[in-house]
Amino acid sequence: MNFFKAIINGCLIFASLFVVIIIFSSCLFTNPKSLILAIFSEEVIFAISLSISTATISTIIAIVLAVPAAYALSRANFAGKGLIDALLDIPIALPPVAIGTALLIFFTNTPLGVYINNSLIRFVFEVPGIILAQFSVVSFLAIRMLKPIFEAVDPLYIKVARVLGCNEIQSFFRVTLPLVRNGIFGAAIISWARALGEFGATVTLAGATRFKTETLPIAMYLTLATADIEKALALVLILLIVVLSILVITRRILRQIAFL
Repeated sequence: MNFFKAIINGCLIFASLFVVIIIFSSCLFTNPKSLILAIFSEEVIFAISLSISTATISTIIAIVLAVPAAYALSRANFAGKGLIDALLDIPIALPPVAIGTALLIFFTNTPLGVYINNSLIRFVFEVPGIILAQFSVVSFLAIRMLKPIFEAVDPLYIKVARVLGCNEIQSFFRVTLPLVRNGIFGAAIISWARALGEFGATVTLAGATRFKTETLPIAMYLTLATADIEKALALVLILLIVVLSILVITRRILRQIAFL
């Protein structure tokens, strides 16, 4: 038993140290003056605000789609369910650059995509393209995270609710959702963090234009392209601070909600 505890605790310590080393290395080689200049620069403020706003919007849309989709996969029985379940894993396995390339080809080479991009919403090299790229990466991840959460809900609760007079919609909103709300919040946090750091699909579809489609990851890319290593490290540290701060705050909020 002690050997087993040593193994699991050792794995936890290793994972924690891995993250600490990444953060520490960024802090160690970041010039404080460069960090201060970067934090208060107009470009970085723009990149932070754009990153947070687009990640929040894309995560909300992703969760709105993922909740009913994951519920359907976990509860409904229909022809082709196994095929659809496998298809939804493809975007998770693909590199984000491949997803961005597919979206770029769709909006620039197919009649429907060209019509949407030219007449409805312009995605190519525009801010909506950032949201779509982030959504395309995180939505399927959210579905995969939520599916086992819905499967863990005992069907007996649903049956009791139906016996007591709830229809299918009422039992979903009054019984199922309250039981899985912490899981949904957890999936939303992970999806948001993933969207905030998304680069490959974003730069492929929305481009890398300063003060237009410049999220924090793209700002790092543009800075490294000019060989400004000090500023790039400062941007890495800023992203770490932003992500860590928001994750800590949201987790505290979730703990308070769990006790309501």
